Amino acid sequence: MNSKKFEFTGSHGVPLAARLDLPESHPRAYALFAHCFTCGKEVIAAARISRALTRFGIAVLRFDFTGLGGSGGDFGNTDFSSNVADVVAAADHLRERFAAPVLLIGHSLGGAAVLAAAHRVPEVRAIATIGAPADPAHVLHLLADSRAEIERRGEAQVVLAGRSFRVRKQFLDDIAAQPQADRIAKLGAALLVMHAPGDEIVGVDNARRIFDVARHPKSFVALDGADHLLTNRADAEFAATMLAAWATRYLPAPPAEQPAQDGQEPDPGFVVVSENGESLYGQRVTVGRHTLTADEPQPIGADTGPNPYDLLLAGLGACTSMTLRMYARRKQWPLDHVTVKLRHSRIHADDCADCETRQGRLDRIERVIYLDGDLDAEQRRRLIEIADKCPVHNTLHSEVRIDTTEAPGTRENVAQSR
Repeated sequence: MNSKKFEFTGSHGVPLAARLDLPESHPRAYALFAHCFTCGKEVIAAARISRALTRFGIAVLRFDFTGLGGSGGDFGNTDFSSNVADVVAAADHLRERFAAPVLLIGHSLGGAAVLAAAHRVPEVRAIATIGAPADPAHVLHLLADSRAEIERRGEAQVVLAGRSFRVRKQFLDDIAAQPQADRIAKLGAALLVMHAPGDEIVGVDNARRIFDVARHPKSFVALDGADHLLTNRADAEFAATMLAAWATRYLPAPPAEQPAQDGQEPDPGFVVVSENGESLYGQRVTVGRHTLTADEPQPIGADTGPNPYDLLLAGLGACTSMTLRMYARRKQWPLDHVTVKLRHSRIHADDCADCETRQGRLDRIERVIYLDGDLDAEQRRRLIEIADKCPVHNTLHSEVRIDTTEAPGTRENVAQSR
């Protein structure tokens, strides 16, 4: 699983900290995870469920609500409506930079938030709740000792999960005015309700109420023996696996491999590069049966893959290592392992004493080779010398002609002509 951290603008105009967990291959679909009340994106349930979904080819965005975790803003200025708006902002960011989420997942009050936000994310096909209250007003019992003070003074410091938070009267007023039952009845998406029968924070009766109000298709999974936060690894893994298996029924089918023209195998001499739609500059690189991703680093791109120069260096590094291995094997030298470290930069021509170019700037590639094994000094010297004879090295040093033409037909025709 690959994981990327970034920020996006939330409902209060402040940056929200986010993490996007990606599968090893091209994502089949994108999901959005909303965490529990006063928790954060790194809570155990969020992390383990995201990891499980990536194994099914689903990318998952999880983020900290305004004023929590690594996000900006003041929690005291938030309410349930702003949490819902944060979910919508996260979905908008996914749509703009990658692809819109088709699966929403919410834990505890985060479950109530995704149920409320679903109608504002038109691409959603499936929604899953974990230990969610049927009505967001359920959280008011957590404020029982401070509620009178909040009503009287307009705000109060409340200790929740061992931490102190400022809660204002606007939070009470907003959460009491939510038409949650009507939203659940009009979801327009498949629903999975997951709840622990012994949940002492949000009673299992909440699951029954959600399930009864929702329309089909709907499913229920009992998390028998689990606590509200799914702190036991086995409980979290079970919930994650069940959710992933259920969700795949409602997600787009995995992309089929493009057939080669006339049913033949792809020509191994061709590399096909096309935009992948995951980000503004994201590219899908197909090399025979292999698929890679390329992108520009942030802030220009989304950094979903190596940039073009990284791929160039990778080609030179791989060729260098292979050439040294072939030579050492032929000579039967004790070369145990080869590592090649490379870096590309641009330098002024007058800084290079032995370069033919004397004006302007030129490209420089620094290559450091690590040779492990019981090699003597002469063998090491010879291997470093051989590195300059690798085919890619020779190509970079030779005159290269690139012939560019426009292919006839549509993009699909081009893909099939590999």
